[in-house]
Amino acid sequence: MNRIKCPIPMKLLQYNNFPNISGDRISLRQLVLADIQDIIEISYYDAIQAKTVQEATAMQAQINMDYKNGDSIHWGIIDNKTNKIVGTCGYYRGFDKGAGELGCILLPQYQGQGYMSAAMLLAIQFGLNTIGLKRIWAVTTRQNSAAIKLLERLNFTKIADLDEDEIEYELKCLKSNSRTI
Repeated sequence: MNRIKCPIPMKLLQYNNFPNISGDRISLRQLVLADIQDIIEISYYDAIQAKTVQEATAMQAQINMDYKNGDSIHWGIIDNKTNKIVGTCGYYRGFDKGAGELGCILLPQYQGQGYMSAAMLLAIQFGLNTIGLKRIWAVTTRQNSAAIKLLERLNFTKIADLDEDEIEYELKCLKSNSRTI
C-alpha cells in the first residue's frame, strides 16, 4: 500500500493557476462546463444535490467562486486511459486554520474499482505538500461503510460522532518531516 508522507506545513496554496495533478491511473483537474452533463447526479453544494444541468452549472459556478476566494479547491477525477470523468474530490473548508475537509464522490458505475483511493492519495499529498495543511479531516454517515473503509485504509481515525448520524475522521500524521504513516 502507498504510504502518505506527513510533512510539517510548508507553504500556502497559490491561486494564480488552478493546480491539476496527475497520477499513474487518474488525474485531478479543474471541472469545465463540458463536464457538467456527466456529473449532474453527483453535483452537490451545501449538501443539496443538483437535479438539472442548470442547477449543476450554478453550483459549479459557486464552487469556482469559492476557489477564487481561497475557500476550497474542487477537482474532477479523470480516468487517464479513457479521459472520462469518474467523480469529484476536493477540500471544502478550513484553510484559514491550516486545515482542510476532504470530500469525494464517485459516479456509481466507477465505485469499488480503486479510483477514489488513487484520487484521495493525490489530494492528500497535495494538501500536505503544496497547501501545507496541518490537519485533514473528512465527514461521512455511519451507514457509508465504503467511505469508512476507505478512510481507515488511508490512515484516517474516527475522532467524533456528529449530529445527523455523521462521523468525523482525521488523518493522523507523524510530527517528523522524514517519517511516513
